[in-house]
Amino acid sequence: MKFRILAAATASLALAACGSADDASTEAEADTVEIAADEALEEVTEEPVADASANDVSETAAAAEAAEAASIEEAGDNAAATAEAAMDAMAEEGQ
Repeated sequence: MKFRILAAATASLALAACGSADDASTEAEADTVEIAADEALEEVTEEPVADASANDVSETAAAAEAAEAASIEEAGDNAAATAEAAMDAMAEEGQ
């Protein structure tokens, strides 16, 4: 029991000695946080601009949909081929 108390006291003193402040009365300063907050609160001078092409459905979107459909079809074909090969292997083991 005395060993645990001694170990705890030693550990707490070792952790207390790890601080690098020369003066314990020095208060923490948050300069970097305050500067970032000040920049975020500055007045905005630019006005938002509407993007005319934001809602346009382009040909690339149609091509992407076709490529996705082909990829899904290929994945289905691969799954069917894998299932067929597994059934063939199980049939061969049963004979």
